[in-house]
Amino acid sequence: MLENYPFVILGIGIAIVIGMIIFLKINAFLALITAAMSISLLGPESADGINRIKRVAIAFGDSVSGIGIVIALAAIIGKCMMDSGAADRIVRTFLRALGEKNASVALMGSGFVLAVPVFFDTVFYLLIPLARSLYRSTQRNYLLYIMAIAAGGAITHTLVPPTPGPLAMADYLGVDLGKMIFVGVLVALPAAFVGILYAKFANHLMDIPMRDVAEHKDPDPLEEHELPSLIVSLLPIVLPVLMITSNTLVNSLVDAQIGPQKFLTSIGPYTSIIGDANFALLIATAISLIILFRQRSLTLLQLSASVEQALMSGGVIILITAGGGAFGKMLTVAQIGPAIEAMFSSDSGGTGMTFLFLGFGIAALLKVAQGSSTVAMITTSAMLSAMLTTTNLELNPLGFDPVYLATAIGAGSLIGSWMNDSGFWIFCKMSGLTEAEALKSWTPLLFVMGCTSMATTILLSIVWPMT
Repeated sequence: MLENYPFVILGIGIAIVIGMIIFLKINAFLALITAAMSISLLGPESADGINRIKRVAIAFGDSVSGIGIVIALAAIIGKCMMDSGAADRIVRTFLRALGEKNASVALMGSGFVLAVPVFFDTVFYLLIPLARSLYRSTQRNYLLYIMAIAAGGAITHTLVPPTPGPLAMADYLGVDLGKMIFVGVLVALPAAFVGILYAKFANHLMDIPMRDVAEHKDPDPLEEHELPSLIVSLLPIVLPVLMITSNTLVNSLVDAQIGPQKFLTSIGPYTSIIGDANFALLIATAISLIILFRQRSLTLLQLSASVEQALMSGGVIILITAGGGAFGKMLTVAQIGPAIEAMFSSDSGGTGMTFLFLGFGIAALLKVAQGSSTVAMITTSAMLSAMLTTTNLELNPLGFDPVYLATAIGAGSLIGSWMNDSGFWIFCKMSGLTEAEALKSWTPLLFVMGCTSMATTILLSIVWPMT
């Protein structure tokens, strides 16, 4: 009985999270913190004498230290890109380059790029007027256009930092952020294009016209001269990615003993600074603020108000993410890792693949149950990090880099989006679709992309394990 006690604690924790969010309609932060405190009270005492409630607060603070600054800065960058017209410039460039015939690919590409620093609902709000405008000129393919936006925005939202879910997964699973960005994009691209193919199939099956949306007024499009240049618009996205990946590249070359080692070792301390996600995003934030300030001729007071508005939305995500970190840490205290290690231990070498499917399955279950991809990613990665922070990695290694565990969890968090998912309602109501139409289009679209992402993850973990 005692050997099953960690699973009893795990079941109680999951029941608290799902029960409070689904049945009591309580905010995810309160649900996660309540679950963390409950698990801490049920688990063993700390060896260092810290009381059971205080260790939850310590775990919460440790989680904030890992992701709090980056999420806050990413929220400011997204807000500035929207208000300055930088996001609009990126979208228009995609459309101009690919033409009306390939408008769905242009919309998907725009969503794919913009959802890296900007939340999905904001991206969809930005791009839906373009889909409606395209339908007015072509009188066809409205469902294709809106599904293309959803495909691009949803896939990077779940796989590519600094979006909160992937960022938290990288932190909890000990994945280098540059590696998470690179592999996340690598897994997301095939899924996005499969999403486009499915969107074309669904558009062929369902002839859905554009309808007026009473709750949403399409914003007036900005004039061409009101937009920043493409290079300036891309700078807040491209620069931090280059800074972060430069550190990853240098460290990888040093570890692999490739290239001029003396030079690489000498620049290592500098790339570790410029490649730190907090510093890289701070530079990108400064650039995005300058762009907004110059482009819109704002006063300093107006600029400050814009930043405060962005931080209010980012603050909620920080609380939920850190709450998930505390939940995962308390599962570690409850010894769930060794218990699951004993359950899945095997000499067949299949443990790594088992963890991939476990991460995918748990994330999908949580997504169906409570609706939020971000909460599903945070909770699942926190749970699996608790399982992996034992000696089982040395005794029975995954056989591949933990980044693939993160992408498997991200893939699972796409599965099962329905009426308890805010993304479902954003897609449904802002597009003018009925609930039934959204269930026949949005829900299977995310299912197809989630399965494609999982298949790509399995393939990469076999052919390029990075161990």
